[in-house]
Amino acid sequence: MPELPEVETVVRGIRPNLIGKTIMSLWTDWPRSLNTTTEDEFEARIAGQQITDVCRRAKYIIIALDDTYLMIHLKMTGRLYVTPASEYHDADRWVHVKFGLDTGEELRFSDSRKFGRVYVTNSIEDITGQLGPEPLEDDFTLEVFKSRFITRKRVLKALLLDQTFVAGIGNIYADEALFRAKIHPERRSDSLSDAEVARLYDTIRAALMDGIQYEGASITWYRKPDGTKGDSQNHFYAYGRDGQPCLECGTIMEKIRVAQRGTHFCPTCQSLS
Repeated sequence: MPELPEVETVVRGIRPNLIGKTIMSLWTDWPRSLNTTTEDEFEARIAGQQITDVCRRAKYIIIALDDTYLMIHLKMTGRLYVTPASEYHDADRWVHVKFGLDTGEELRFSDSRKFGRVYVTNSIEDITGQLGPEPLEDDFTLEVFKSRFITRKRVLKALLLDQTFVAGIGNIYADEALFRAKIHPERRSDSLSDAEVARLYDTIRAALMDGIQYEGASITWYRKPDGTKGDSQNHFYAYGRDGQPCLECGTIMEKIRVAQRGTHFCPTCQSLS
């Protein structure tokens, strides 16, 4: 599933091609993607509205309109791109939602597994209200991060995947952050010292910022809006490197299951003892 860096890359890719344009129509062959009772109801709420901003909250893409919001969650296989209506792309075979624009272009949502969701809402908080803080915002300080550990006594990898704890981190960047912090993914959150919490705070932010710099990880379905791959997968320290030598110490990396997710770590650099 695309995580914060991948979603941020999509936002940056589509923003210049959307702001100032007007949504004229909606087409879908999979109405279950929509959060309204009918396709007609959804279209009535967005048709004729101008796009004023494109941003992100956690893994949600937020398209601000004149007096409402269009929100999209890519889930496992979602792709979002802007294209002239007359053009065909390989990803179009999985397009299930299209938004017609006043410029003769379309915003297309391709999603082979059909798990993605498209929302129209007057309140972003109605969709995102349970999410934790954004890890790259200035107000997400070390003190804020430490305070969120106080009442939590959980396996650390599971905690990092909990979107109510910190928003936007998924399996990939949790593994990367834990490796950089030299902390075993099965450590209990209440076992960390202040120094380890501080180290993890730094490595979460560093891993996510690197992910954005390299424009996301194209391991399976994720592609940038222009159809090309991101490059993050070529810079991983941990994720997907089981059976390979650790880049820090040379020990063979291992893979276990934590919180029902494949988890990659170095048994030497991230010792559990």
